[in-house]
Amino acid sequence: MVVLAALFGQETLLTLASLLVITIPFSWLWQRVAFYRVSYQREMDETRVFEGERVTLTLRVTNQKWLPLAWLRVSDQMPLAIAPEEKALAPAHIPLTGFLETRASLLWNERARWEYHIPCNHRGYYALGPARISTGDLFGLFERTLEYPHVNRLIVYPRIDPIEDWGLPPKEPFGDARSRVPVFQDPTRIHGLRDYRPEDAPKHIHWRATARHNALKVKQYDPTINYNWVFFLNLQTYEKAWQGVDSERAERAIRLAASLANFASRKKYAFGLVANGTYPDSDQRLRILPGRDPGQLRNVLEALAAVSYFVASPLETLLRRESANLPWGSTLIVITPLVTQELLAEVLRLRDVGRRLAFISLDEAWTRETLPGIPVYHAHAPGQKPEQSAAQGDAAESDTAQMESKILSQSEFA
Repeated sequence: MVVLAALFGQETLLTLASLLVITIPFSWLWQRVAFYRVSYQREMDETRVFEGERVTLTLRVTNQKWLPLAWLRVSDQMPLAIAPEEKALAPAHIPLTGFLETRASLLWNERARWEYHIPCNHRGYYALGPARISTGDLFGLFERTLEYPHVNRLIVYPRIDPIEDWGLPPKEPFGDARSRVPVFQDPTRIHGLRDYRPEDAPKHIHWRATARHNALKVKQYDPTINYNWVFFLNLQTYEKAWQGVDSERAERAIRLAASLANFASRKKYAFGLVANGTYPDSDQRLRILPGRDPGQLRNVLEALAAVSYFVASPLETLLRRESANLPWGSTLIVITPLVTQELLAEVLRLRDVGRRLAFISLDEAWTRETLPGIPVYHAHAPGQKPEQSAAQGDAAESDTAQMESKILSQSEFA
């Protein structure tokens, strides 16, 4: 084009052709080195929060070279459920996902910073990222896109409420720790003294009483069953799978399980969790064996944050299968938003074989029944009108519903 313009003496065409000859290689080279020493950072002030809390998200782009960036566009992928307050998410091709788009122009050795506030109103296990960064030359002839693959995780735990707000007794809700069957002796419950026997351990000798009576005396302890709770969480909200899911009722059951797990952790009980829901994008059932490890509450809350509504099997099937693998002294606590005859039949079968059970219903349509030998509660969500006091099937256990209420402060979980 430059040669033709020179041959025909077209000065304007010659000027334009010369500019193109210079501009195009320059623009191409600019976009090739545009991402040199450009960094992107995504940070959150918290990565584990409870429902109702808020997280601050900070995005930073730094240009650490002498060549300026005429324009820069950052598209950061994030779930719609945790969209920031300050800006709506742009549409994305992935369901329930959007893009947080930000734009800037950076001079040499300049940095851009954006801060957003994310309301965490829904429990879940969220992934922020990856991000796509686009830039180009000053004239807009070429564009280049770079993917930032790093993904940040945000875990939103279910909300925890004091268990009396659910209509449950705030102290020993599923029966006293004292046992009529001497499974083992609790050294914290001294009942009295008796004469020493050859099979007694030396550590049980009461030396002061021995000196006073001039004969060996040993301590007697109350027989106890150590608290070992296993929560069986039912996420089935309709009798037929094709009827769908009532997410509100399922979420209430998840929050109740989280509240009971927090209560058990505060009391230093061993506890575990089994649910017929699955982990996201998986058919793996939720199953955490009982334990009193300091991290047990975190493990249970993380599982409850991630569990989906997909029901792998009915809860009665899960009870039958899992109960055989649990310690015999465990208390199986059934938490269900739906009460079916099949579930009640399995609970009664487990009672007949000697299992310790408790039954907590969130089903408003179920007429509360008395299951002999099983504590039965009809829980209500905090803030709703409380139901009548729970029925107890056993006279020895019915006193727990009448125990004096004591307000439990919600614990902070680190």
